Amino acid sequence: MKTIAVLTSGGDAPGMNAAIRAVVRTSLDKGIKVMGIKRGYSGLINGELFEMKRQDVSDIIQRGGTVLRTARCAEFLTEEGRKKAAGVLKVFGVDGLVVIGGNGSFMGAQKLSKLGISTVGIPGTIDNDLPYTEYTLGFDTTLNTVLDAINKLRDTSTSHERVSIVEVMGRDCGDIALYSGIAGGAESVIIPEKGYDFDELCKTILEGKLKGKMHSLILVAEGIGGSMELAKQVESVTGIETRATILGHIQRGGSPSAFDRMLASRMGVRAVEVLIEGKTSRVIGIRENKITDDDIDEALAVPRKFDERLYEISEILSR
Repeated sequence: MKTIAVLTSGGDAPGMNAAIRAVVRTSLDKGIKVMGIKRGYSGLINGELFEMKRQDVSDIIQRGGTVLRTARCAEFLTEEGRKKAAGVLKVFGVDGLVVIGGNGSFMGAQKLSKLGISTVGIPGTIDNDLPYTEYTLGFDTTLNTVLDAINKLRDTSTSHERVSIVEVMGRDCGDIALYSGIAGGAESVIIPEKGYDFDELCKTILEGKLKGKMHSLILVAEGIGGSMELAKQVESVTGIETRATILGHIQRGGSPSAFDRMLASRMGVRAVEVLIEGKTSRVIGIRENKITDDDIDEALAVPRKFDERLYEISEILSR
């Protein structure tokens, strides 16, 4: 292994820069040349590769986003585009590729490995929707961003004795809503895995008011969506002023938490070690606080198991 390249793909996530830093510095420590690829698979196809030195990753561990930038790439979805990408890597003498991203990014790495490129993936997505690993990079930071927003909304909701509906990201995975709902003291958590009963939701809000609650907080995952319309319906039925807030892409930004910085650093180091060991088509994860590497085909095939116990806890604590 003489040259390793690294790219970030798909949606950005806090901790990506920390992972890039770990890949670069670990590679250089092992005497391996490192190439950065700008703008993900799009930049790879266009030959946007450059050599990275230690100073290139100085002062980035605390920064959100990705210094390598990221972009979607329709051309890479074609066989011709992937062959072109593999050819570019070979022209630059790249022996191994580290891909930092989510499910779609991993599938790209999987296909490149079948074209003779040694690949390893690091899970960088705020959604926490990759079942083979307990945590993905950016998830913890996003939870703290949501909690900060919840704390601020609670102040104004209490002042006006309102219902606050907060819609968070996560696509079809409800982890952001569920975790932040528990940590933020929400009265209800609405997620794709469980759905919800509108009448029961209104009943919960009205019972809370009878108990003397000054406000109600409802967390909604974007996989459910429709928060603005839901707010109108809740206000119409309960008679309580209701406002919806869609947090949107603010959840992707910000300085990564200590947890995400540590996780990114550990995963970045292990990714380089895996390539040095001669493995390919692997993905890095964490289970029981141990960094793991799994076959990418097996990892992508792992069925997602919803944490029923965690949802039960959210219901117990919201009463």
